[in-house]
Amino acid sequence: MRSADAADRARAELRDFEAIYDLTAEFVWTNARRLGVHVDTVEDVVQDVFVVVHRRLAEFDGRSSPKTWVCGILMNVVRERRRRFRRKEGHEKADSASRIVATSSPPDEQAAALEALRLVQAILDEMTDEKREVVILSQLEGMSIPEIAEATGDNENTIYARLRAARRQFDEAYARACRETGGEA
Repeated sequence: MRSADAADRARAELRDFEAIYDLTAEFVWTNARRLGVHVDTVEDVVQDVFVVVHRRLAEFDGRSSPKTWVCGILMNVVRERRRRFRRKEGHEKADSASRIVATSSPPDEQAAALEALRLVQAILDEMTDEKREVVILSQLEGMSIPEIAEATGDNENTIYARLRAARRQFDEAYARACRETGGEA
């Protein structure tokens, strides 16, 4: 009888894992790149995230949304990956942004979009991991401050302050880039 109960629990956990994976996989793939993971290692990072999700599934108590819970795991995996990379080889450089720009638009629009993407990537690369995370989660993912606080394990006031500082840093870097190029960046 005990083995049947264990098998039922294992099947339920597998269904829960599959549901969480289906719900969050695209979010994890997209944000691994946004958080600065090199395109060549995104697949490894995504796998690492879901290995942790599977291992810690029994700890998930449903107090937060699965997306917020997985987001916290993603940020921890990315932070650790970036720390290891910095120790071994120095600061990770962004890969070709041209892979992201749509190729169906006219060449001049592609060039402008590519340049804007490179500028945003360069500005984000100047930020600390914590500021970068807050900008990406709030501005690109549309997560609320309480959701970000829960995902990062920080209090809401810290997140608000970090977001204000990151926006200020972004605006200053953007203005500097405009001055250096003699117009709009």
